[in-house]
Amino acid sequence: MAAILLDVDGVLHVSGEPIPGAAQAVRELRAAGHRLRFVTNATTRSKAQLATELQAMGIELDVSEVQTTADAAVAALRGKRVVALVMHALIGDLEEIEIVGEGADAVLIGGADDSPETNLVFSYMNLARAFGELELGADLYCLHRNRWWQTQRGPLLDSGCYVAGLEYAAGTEAVVLGKPSPAYFDAACKALDAEPAMTWMVGDDLETDVVGARGVGMRAVLVRTGKFRPDIVEASRVQPDGIVSSIAHLPDWIEDHV
Repeated sequence: MAAILLDVDGVLHVSGEPIPGAAQAVRELRAAGHRLRFVTNATTRSKAQLATELQAMGIELDVSEVQTTADAAVAALRGKRVVALVMHALIGDLEEIEIVGEGADAVLIGGADDSPETNLVFSYMNLARAFGELELGADLYCLHRNRWWQTQRGPLLDSGCYVAGLEYAAGTEAVVLGKPSPAYFDAACKALDAEPAMTWMVGDDLETDVVGARGVGMRAVLVRTGKFRPDIVEASRVQPDGIVSSIAHLPDWIEDHV
């Protein structure tokens, strides 16, 4: 038996379209006795929404098995005054944080998508307000700093560009709360009561999933769906322990390698 962290976007679905065989693969992994945790950098929907969407795809899970960047934000920012540039759907998951309009200890940058809300969250005025708080001494945090994300229509720009812009303007460096943060992977292992060396990360993103997991001593499997790009893998110093066509092939692969 193994502890297995499963990425969501690009591994179980792409733009809400289930990866063929994903639900069956999760059932087979559970039947084999593996402990699962669903770890995601998704920042445009609440944890409850994410769980409901996956359940609607036939994936058997409980909301308590889902770990999001909002969880990491609450752990890191509890007790601080925070200016939060995040999607409205995420506010409920951040209710333990004191969100303010000014006089902040921290600025939190969330994720972006192709909805009109992104234009409101990352408007010039909001970014200028965040910059002003950083200039007054607030620390910069981000749920993730992904450069792009994969959709059915192709790659779309993500919020990493806003994070990089604020870092440049304010002469600071953001604390990343989601993958590939070591604290994020450590929290997942703790939730499964598993040692990193005995835990597998399954993802589609070489940088956030594989490099991040290997950095804390975990093993990693890359799927050829979602953000997978063979040229990026070939050029990387850090290589996954295995590559499978999709999560549908993971149960057999794990059986042969655990």
